[in-house]
Amino acid sequence: MSDNPIPIENESLNAGIPKSQVDLITQTCLLAGKIILQNGGETYRVEDTMVRIAAAYGIESSHSFVTPTGLIFAIDGASHVTRLYRISERNNNLLKVSMVNDISRRISGGNLPVEEAFRLLEDIDRTPNAYRNVYKVLAASIASGCFLIMFQGSWTDFLPVAMIGGLGYLFFLIIHHFVPIKFFAEFLTAIMIGASASLVVHFGLGTDLDKIIIGSVMPLVPGLHITNAVRDLMAGHLVSGLSKGAEAFLTAFAIGAGIATVLTFN
Repeated sequence: MSDNPIPIENESLNAGIPKSQVDLITQTCLLAGKIILQNGGETYRVEDTMVRIAAAYGIESSHSFVTPTGLIFAIDGASHVTRLYRISERNNNLLKVSMVNDISRRISGGNLPVEEAFRLLEDIDRTPNAYRNVYKVLAASIASGCFLIMFQGSWTDFLPVAMIGGLGYLFFLIIHHFVPIKFFAEFLTAIMIGASASLVVHFGLGTDLDKIIIGSVMPLVPGLHITNAVRDLMAGHLVSGLSKGAEAFLTAFAIGAGIATVLTFN
């Protein structure tokens, strides 16, 4: 029998990369994945981005597992690393997702050292929301009026719907700030919108109650969650797809329950 030891699989992987560099690459991958996941990106996009960044920096064998509430990233080889990152809060900021995608493409092209990439990702992570609340309320107001017209509502209801939609979204931001339970805030906002729409029609400032309510609640509808749930399911990420679908269902239920509460006593 030979005295030579049996070679261990993957022992030579990443052997030429210092451990400190492997740790920095791991942090870079996790930070990129965290930003995408926290700001409305799909699960499969997060996993693909993390693995591509690791491969671009010479990590031959890496693995990622992502759910809506956490990321696990592991590197095989001489410098074995496994890290877990918990996601406790999520927003919808696709600008940050686009910025991380741009950095990922520069990394894959070999044009960005890992130290610089990590610094840029930290800058993106520290950047506050791209739009101030006043712009969000204004956008919700305009979108509500446009949805009214799209659902064949009357132009005479445009201004009331725009006002109710904007005030409703402002109310949602305020409630969610003090009570960080998204579904509860959406339920109360739906009640406020339904009551406002009923008052508008009662005093003759609006004509079609149904269309006014539909247009006003549209800024609250979880369109991005539904889209991401379907895309994750089609990509084979069943856990993430089902959980995002359940979150979208709960949001829709909260909105419907709030409107139904108002209409019951109308």
